[in-house]
Amino acid sequence: MAIGCTSGLEPAVALFRSLGDPTRLAILRRLASGEARVVDLTNELGLAQSTVSKHLACLRDCGLIDYRVDGRQSFYALTRHELLDLLRSAEQVLAATGEAVALCPVYGTPATSPAAAA
Repeated sequence: MAIGCTSGLEPAVALFRSLGDPTRLAILRRLASGEARVVDLTNELGLAQSTVSKHLACLRDCGLIDYRVDGRQSFYALTRHELLDLLRSAEQVLAATGEAVALCPVYGTPATSPAAAA
């Protein structure tokens, strides 16, 4: 019986997709340093309130963040501190591989990928 290459990997794929969006990753990196309100995130990231709110909702749906209400304000924070370890590990992998990931013709950034240079 053949086992598909994605058998059992769907949750991990969903996690990495949630981390793969630049805005969501920026929000998570910011929340790694402590809780924040939507207004804090919009000011610090230079994004529209609707954009930040949309990405916060996605991260909440994934169970990666939650919020607490204090008066009329909501303070967002990471729910899983293991996420900090994952982000640190990713930074170590990126440091170890140098520019290899950024230069990847499939997943690298267009400005740095070899295909863009051609």
